[in-house]
Amino acid sequence: MRKLSALSLLSLALLAAPSFARDDIGNYSIADAMALPVAQSKLGNDITFYFGEQAHPEVEKALLEVKTNKKTNAFNKSDEEACQWVFLSAMIALKDRAIKEGGNAVINIKSNYKNNLTSSEETFQCGAGALIAGVALTGEIVKLKQ
Repeated sequence: MRKLSALSLLSLALLAAPSFARDDIGNYSIADAMALPVAQSKLGNDITFYFGEQAHPEVEKALLEVKTNKKTNAFNKSDEEACQWVFLSAMIALKDRAIKEGGNAVINIKSNYKNNLTSSEETFQCGAGALIAGVALTGEIVKLKQ
């Protein structure tokens, strides 16, 4: 009888597992994420960010193309909340790398979730599951003329 109960529990666990395997890809507002107080305090004003095909001053020197791939705990958070948080993490990584390389801007920032490159001036892509959310970005670190 114990063997049957254990087998039944294992079967139920295996059948329930796909419900935790959610990976919804959504588009979220860059402006909303960048307007959060935590984003403003963490990103500061040292590095300027340009998304998609946004116009920017002339490039004085192109330094490096970079990629980020960040994940965060999404448990007990809305998809939007988790995605904004992990987007901020990816943006901090771009900022830190730009400072390290001597740049003053990151241009042509694009989403690259699961190697699906998408360009937008208004939204970023985020994959959100039951436990983890992820954002991947690419951009070019440059020194812009001032």
